[in-house]
Amino acid sequence: MYSPRAFVETDLAALDGLIAHDPFVTVVTLAEGVPEASHLPVLYRREGERVLLEGHWARPNPQTAGGPALVIVQGPHAYVSASWYPDKAQAARVPTWNYAVAHLHGQLQAFNDEAGLADLVDRLSRHFEARVGGDWRFDIDNPRERAQLRGIVGFRFVPERIEMKFKLSQNHPAENVAAVMQALARQDDDNARATAALMRDRTAATVQGAEG
Repeated sequence: MYSPRAFVETDLAALDGLIAHDPFVTVVTLAEGVPEASHLPVLYRREGERVLLEGHWARPNPQTAGGPALVIVQGPHAYVSASWYPDKAQAARVPTWNYAVAHLHGQLQAFNDEAGLADLVDRLSRHFEARVGGDWRFDIDNPRERAQLRGIVGFRFVPERIEMKFKLSQNHPAENVAAVMQALARQDDDNARATAALMRDRTAATVQGAEG
C-alpha cells in the first residue's frame, strides 16, 4: 500500500477502532496468478501486538484452501471539496478523499471440525446479534442447525505484517483541517460524519500529546 509518511499509522489501537467501526472485511488471495476476493464479517481479538481474526466461508469458496492472504479493513471515508479550504485560492487546492484503511498480511488457517465450527458460529451470532438487539442463538442440539455446519469452512488469521494508512488532512495547515472537519460533520452522510469524528478524535489526541 502506498503510504506517504504523513499518513502512516502504527498504533494498533487505531486498528481496534477500524474493526469496531466496520468488521466486514475483504479477504484477498492469489491462486495460479488469479486474485480471489471474499467479503466477510469477522471476530477480532488483540493481545498486545498479536491480532487474531476469525470467520468462515461457504464450503465451495476456493479460498478454503487457506494460505497467504491480504485482509483489507475499511474505515470511514469521504470526499473533500477544495472549496472548503480557507487557503484554496492562494494554495491552488484541489479536491481529495479522506479515509482510513488497514492492510493485514498473513496466513489463512482453515478448519472444518464440527466442534470448532459450532463454537465459531455461536460466538459470531452472539457478537453480531448484540449489535442489532437480536437474540438468535446457534443451537448445536438442533439437528437441522448442526447439519448446516457442513456447508462452511472456518478460518483463523494472525497477521504477520500490518499496514495502516490514515489520510485525514494531516498534510494541511490546522485551519484547513478544522474547516474540513466542520464541513464533513454537516454532510447528510454517515461516512462523512464518521470521517469528521475520526479527524476530531485524532486532532484532540495530537493536541493532548503535545501538551503532555
